[in-house]
Amino acid sequence: MGIVKIGDKAKDFNLSDQDDNEVSLSSFKGKRILLSFHPLAWTKVCADQMISLEKNRERLEKLNTVALGISVDTVPSKKAWAKELGIKNTRILSDFWPHGKVAALYGVFKEKEGTSERANIIIDENGKIVFVKIYPGTQLPDIEEIIKFLEDMEPE
Repeated sequence: MGIVKIGDKAKDFNLSDQDDNEVSLSSFKGKRILLSFHPLAWTKVCADQMISLEKNRERLEKLNTVALGISVDTVPSKKAWAKELGIKNTRILSDFWPHGKVAALYGVFKEKEGTSERANIIIDENGKIVFVKIYPGTQLPDIEEIIKFLEDMEPE
């Protein structure tokens, strides 16, 4: 199964966040969702990627967007990492078991490495995928590119 495409219907899922609260995609009806996949917690670029989501949370909220960080790490690891990074408001989801299931559902799971790609996927208010980008592992995704894309989606 390949990576999701623009225009595809987003597939629903349930994952636990860093506080072990269940999060389902369908619970965000009427909102845009940024799925921000990162390979592993406790690595520099992944940390910067999640900090970027936290720092820009209010800007994203003004654009009716909820950002969800997703990696294959366990809930206890995510909890400790969020605390270490000072992330209090951004939900960081554990795609640990079945291992990488949501990353695979969206076509960004790297079987050989056992992690996801570094990728951003935006889902619109109607559950359609409107943006898909995979980044080189060492590249920090540009949050300004995401915010500009979301602003351009705003009705005139």
